[in-house]
Amino acid sequence: MSAGPNGREALEELSWRAEILQAMYWMHGEGLADEVRPAALADFLATDSDTVARHMRQLAADGYLEAVASLGEPAVARSHYRLTPLGLAEGGRSFRDEFADLTRPAHGACAPGCWCDDPSHAGEPCPSHPEGARA
Repeated sequence: MSAGPNGREALEELSWRAEILQAMYWMHGEGLADEVRPAALADFLATDSDTVARHMRQLAADGYLEAVASLGEPAVARSHYRLTPLGLAEGGRSFRDEFADLTRPAHGACAPGCWCDDPSHAGEPCPSHPEGARA
């Protein structure tokens, strides 16, 4: 990271790192893409491909991404990137931090794996919902 006036460039680098790794983590997790071209990610992030390509190259140099070649594509023209284990871990951490308020259970909602989700307890009141039985 380069440190410019008041650390503006460093903050911009951190912001792009989070954006790119979060997007790639989400795409990977949803089964949409394991390898991404900068231009495709730029469309998704609504920015220009040169900016995304520059930051993806830096993320590869920092160990978060790995440049990969497509079949028939010369190694010097590697323009797809995939998450490394470090990138997957950082992307996941950043994604969870960013979207924690949107992915946690709503007030009064059961936690994942609650016993009342078991069909053998159908019709019985749940401690999370004492006002009535769940179907």
